[in-house]
Amino acid sequence: MTCQDPDILMQDLPSRHPRLQLAVVTETWPPEVNGVALTLSRLVQSLCDRGHRVQLVRPRQLNSDEGTTDQGLEEKLMRGMPIPKYPQLKLGLPARRSLVRTWSYRRPDLVHIATEGPLGWSALQAARQLRLPVSSDFRTNFHSYSSHYGLGWLKKPIAAYLRRFHNQAGLTMAPTRAMAADLINLGFERVRVVGRGIDTRLFHPARRDEGLRHRWGADPDSTVVLAVGRLAAEKNLDLVVSAYEAMQSRDPRTRLVLAGDGPMRAALVRRCPQAIFMGQCSHDVLAACYASADLLLFPSLTETFGNVTLEAMASGLPVLAFDVAAAVEWIAHGRSGWLVRAGDGEAYRAQAMTLAANAQALRTAGNCARVQVSGNDWQQVAGQVEGLWSDLLDRHLKQMPERPIPAF
Repeated sequence: MTCQDPDILMQDLPSRHPRLQLAVVTETWPPEVNGVALTLSRLVQSLCDRGHRVQLVRPRQLNSDEGTTDQGLEEKLMRGMPIPKYPQLKLGLPARRSLVRTWSYRRPDLVHIATEGPLGWSALQAARQLRLPVSSDFRTNFHSYSSHYGLGWLKKPIAAYLRRFHNQAGLTMAPTRAMAADLINLGFERVRVVGRGIDTRLFHPARRDEGLRHRWGADPDSTVVLAVGRLAAEKNLDLVVSAYEAMQSRDPRTRLVLAGDGPMRAALVRRCPQAIFMGQCSHDVLAACYASADLLLFPSLTETFGNVTLEAMASGLPVLAFDVAAAVEWIAHGRSGWLVRAGDGEAYRAQAMTLAANAQALRTAGNCARVQVSGNDWQQVAGQVEGLWSDLLDRHLKQMPERPIPAF
């Protein structure tokens, strides 16, 4: 494979479809900073740009939150509550009756559910009551997270709930071929692969900021390693620190920067006080962090996709990751980044050490990474989603009874 040929299969689908009235249900949305909120907002914007009208159903984030109605997007705000350990995020509360009333008054062509919380479950039940076609996203490995919080015994019950949830939808979108295969093996039905796009204007090498590097304590010859995401157990951050320590043993000028926040921050500060903690970053600050670093350390094993992989690559930043999720589908080992067999921490540390003070290898891989993802835009993804929805609507119409459908 060359830098110009991304190693990912994108399904060829029709590009022209009738404009739809869509209801999109999610329990996270910007300005919340996480992969689900960011990627879903990009997809919704692309759908609006293509002429579809979207009713976005989400929890109210602040008491003053009034939602927006603009350019094909109308927000319907619901009750929510803070998520334990993540008070900046909201969990939608059950709202089936409210959604039945709303969708009876103005019936959408299709309901798309992005999250599986109480609000998502309510939307699923309301759509089924009204016999509306439903699609869903599988975006978070909740069942895999349980073992990181001393709740490994919940893994099977959570997986059973997720399977029951998604199998009531007409199709479930998974972000990678490997994830789709895993879900099918777990008994999930009607799974389709839909990749993720990337905003290559936001995430771009031109965002490099030498002043930011100086504030990190890096000189022109320093290697800055970056980790991005929630500071939480499921992100395998102990390996980030130990890989950094291995690199620093070879080159003491190596610097570690962590962008993100979460319940592990205090423990990480104690273990690695010399690291730079950026906290929760805006998208613009995050883009500058990617472009100003030299290597992204991403050892997570619980990702459904791992948006940071594409964000880093688009920024000209090579990635060291395990061969899972987006990394295995997008990184050409040794050319646009480096892959290590999943779970092999020793090999991960060893690969990190070989990259310490190897500026030429990092720079060459970063240039290749940028080229490799440069054509992967959100309009392409939106076109793929349109095709899947077109098939779902056709199937739904064939299954519809001829008698009138009562709203209640």
